[in-house]
Amino acid sequence: MTIRPLSLQTNDEILILLSLQIASYRVEAELIGFDDIPPLKDGIASIREADETFYGYYVEEEGSNILAGAISFSLEGTIVTICRMMVHPKYFRRGIARSLLQYILKEQQQSGASRFIVSTGTANAPAIQLYESFGFVQRRVFTVPPGVSLTTFERPAQLLSPE
Repeated sequence: MTIRPLSLQTNDEILILLSLQIASYRVEAELIGFDDIPPLKDGIASIREADETFYGYYVEEEGSNILAGAISFSLEGTIVTICRMMVHPKYFRRGIARSLLQYILKEQQQSGASRFIVSTGTANAPAIQLYESFGFVQRRVFTVPPGVSLTTFERPAQLLSPE
């Protein structure tokens, strides 16, 4: 297991991330009953232009490093917004999302972050459970298209992350 920044400089690197993102967000789309979510519309250009920092979680499989999960965030002053959290369904329930979140919380807190924000589909119980286990508190629920809602969570940086 290795967590490291994703450079996303080549189309091949971006395509690997997009493959992971599509597999992961298809599951979320099914959970929330809405398949028109923005991560399923991304392409090479939109990833390349994203004002986000990406980290990947790699597993070794048959002598190769496989991108099993990824997280991205943006920074505005000292506020960190988690933009994307994705794990390939093949690697669900292995603690990958937990490891990625813990890594970013710790790294960004050490870099001076004061607050963390994340949003997810209100019907995405696994994601909500993960964020709440890290001390995130629900701040608002809003409807995107009729019948689909997102929930935004926040937490101060000084909270200790679960080990």
